Amino acid sequence: MIRALPDFPWDTLADHAATARAHPGGVVDLSVGTPVDPVSEPIQDALSAVADQPGYPTTHGTPELREAVVEALARRYGVPGLDPAAVLPTIGSKELVAWLPTLLGLGEGDLVAIPALAYPTYEVGARLAGATTVLLADGEAPPPGTKLVWLNSPSNPTGRVLDAEALAKAVAEARAVGAVVASDECYLSLPWEAEPVSVLREEVNGGSLEGLLAVHSLSKSSSLAGYRAGFVTGDPARVRALLELRKHAGMIVPRPVQSAMTAALRDDEHVRVQRERYRARRAVLRPALEAAGFRVDHSEAGLYLWSTRDEDAGKTVSWLAERGVLAAPGTFYGPSGDRHVRIALTATDERVAEAARRLG
Repeated sequence: MIRALPDFPWDTLADHAATARAHPGGVVDLSVGTPVDPVSEPIQDALSAVADQPGYPTTHGTPELREAVVEALARRYGVPGLDPAAVLPTIGSKELVAWLPTLLGLGEGDLVAIPALAYPTYEVGARLAGATTVLLADGEAPPPGTKLVWLNSPSNPTGRVLDAEALAKAVAEARAVGAVVASDECYLSLPWEAEPVSVLREEVNGGSLEGLLAVHSLSKSSSLAGYRAGFVTGDPARVRALLELRKHAGMIVPRPVQSAMTAALRDDEHVRVQRERYRARRAVLRPALEAAGFRVDHSEAGLYLWSTRDEDAGKTVSWLAERGVLAAPGTFYGPSGDRHVRIALTATDERVAEAARRLG
């Protein structure tokens, strides 16, 4: 049976994109969080160094990659003592998000709880499995029958950060109904006004990883969107079960990408440099939006400015497109986003400065 899925959100922006492209100075595309900065040379070198290897890569990832993940999570996010066997590379994070409900065996009658404003692929993954999606308002507990709860801090699209206490409450409530917790932590490396916390931290999970999966991506921290480089870790039993299924399905990260991931995870300097690039762009774009009459809500971390002019999101997208700036309407992320737009920091310094000029 082929599942009915919603239209791909960005395909619906075609008319607005055409308007923005017609601007005399060209389009400033702030609608998609696609990295524009070059991949650091050591990562490129690591990719090419194993380009001559003809054999199948291991689904579990090389020991070096899994050790690099464990060490990076301890260094960067204060998550000590993970078992390298409980690390599993994924073909980017989106692939895992889309297929996780299916891999967990969810189906008709099962509930997947997602934030009321959320990355659209959480819902798509539930639909692919035949499960039902439940939207949770801030602080709301999942209902009985929920099998999977998605957490996302820093949030895409809002940039909101949940502190350790809020995350601990969410984990406890999910465990109370027997749900697996999947924490999308792809923006953890981009704090601005609040310090994000992983669910792998003891103050969140009470010292137990049971039922917890943390999803990570190198797309934002290392500009590796084109490499499709991600990983999942957490509950050893859950990761082991995912590994066995992925072996059968051929869900394998290519060997050169595994090598590049290892290099990226061992080096924190390029992550710092990339973070400062985004910080500088944010410092240009946010005041320009506010001066143009926008209010920026949340946006404490991550790659986006969750912005509103207190009007219908479609009207705001049109207003921006007339100025050659393309943004994503908040309705892409849930009905309650109908008066916001998501504006990405992923454009070159020159394009961000041009967007700020046009807003002025």
